[in-house]
Amino acid sequence: MPELALKLISPEDLVGRAHAVIKSARFPVLATIDGNQPRLRPVSPVRTDGFTIYIANLRRYGKTAEIAVNPRVELCYLDEKHNQVRITGVAEIVTQRATLEEIWTENPLLRRYLGSIDNPNLIVYCVRPERVRYMEEWAIEYYEVPLRLPTV
Repeated sequence: MPELALKLISPEDLVGRAHAVIKSARFPVLATIDGNQPRLRPVSPVRTDGFTIYIANLRRYGKTAEIAVNPRVELCYLDEKHNQVRITGVAEIVTQRATLEEIWTENPLLRRYLGSIDNPNLIVYCVRPERVRYMEEWAIEYYEVPLRLPTV
């Protein structure tokens, strides 16, 4: 089978396209590891800051124990046109009170279901990206998306 060449896309355009998929898809699938078994589940991010994604979670959920053992995760966003963004990184528990208060204020569903920012069941994870990849509909190959654009 002949090799397919990726069309050239500027770093700026790759970043823009990746952000557009994230904005459009909104509900990525989170991959974790449970022992030697991968686990996937849709999640609802509570904040997106570039390619840094914040996810609210309940302490009793399976992903809590999985992330405690192995914080390496991947998020996959898929839009209506089948464009994908994969964010590979490390999930860290957010402990900064100011950040938690901002997220709490921005998310009425958290307030409705958990009642208080101090609810002991609430955990907010910050997925810090180490690698971001973008693929256009069924293109077979991923583009490496720069985490930071070069400054001129």
